[in-house]
Order: sequence, then C-alpha cells, then structure tokens
Amino acid sequence: MKLLRTAAGRATVSGLLNLNYRLRQMIAPGSVSKTTNMESMMTDTQVMFEEMAGRFNSSAATGLEAVFQYKLEEGEAYFAAISDGNCVLEKGEHDEPSVVLLMNNQTFSDVLSGETNGMQAFMSGQIRAEGDIMLATRLEALFPVA
Repeated sequence: MKLLRTAAGRATVSGLLNLNYRLRQMIAPGSVSKTTNMESMMTDTQVMFEEMAGRFNSSAATGLEAVFQYKLEEGEAYFAAISDGNCVLEKGEHDEPSVVLLMNNQTFSDVLSGETNGMQAFMSGQIRAEGDIMLATRLEALFPVA
C-alpha cells in the first residue's frame, strides 16, 4: 500500500490495472463459461475501482470530508472515503456514507471508463442516489477520466 501513496506509484499501479482490464476485454464473448464471465465481470469491476486511486485529484478534495458508497446491483459494494485531500478506496460497505450511488456493473464500468457521463446516467435513471446527492456532482473533479 505504500506504493499508492506516491503519484508515480499510483500511476504505475493504475497503468497496470488498466492494461489488465483491457486484456480481459479482448477475450471473445462465448469463449468462456457463464460462471467464468460473471467472475471476470466482478474482477474487472474491482480492478476498475482500484484504478480510481491513480486518478484521484487531491487538490479537488481540499477541505472535503465525504464517503461515496457504490452499491452495484450484482451485489458488490465499494466506497471512497475522502478526508481533506486524502482518499481511501475499499471494497465493502461504509457505516456512515455521505452519499450512496446505486447502479449495475455495466453502468459503473461505463462511467469509470468515460464512455458514459455520470450526470447523464443519473438523469436517465441508470444511477440512483441516496443521501447528499450534491456531493455526487464533485466526483468528476475528484476522479477525472484519463
């Protein structure tokens, strides 16, 4: 985890995670079983979430105290706890999230990759939010798409 504390370390890990994700996307549909596809999707989702660490913009988080909880319809949960320019990303549910974002894995993937705009996904009902919804508008600045 010390590697993630430096910008160079985060960039290296982010690049490796991105490469791993892209390689998984190259596997042809139907070439693996349904069980393997579901396991792969869950692994890819975790990889993409971990990739967010490399994109964290600490200057956009100055003075911010918030927990962004992601709950995916497929049963996975992740959160980003931000405290005055620092960010901790973890799998699981936080006890006191500031805002909870509910969506499916595909929407999560599309928003993190930049294929879909988060605000548009929210307005179209692909993402539902509970709690301090206005905090969600800061996500684009906190985790800019590469």
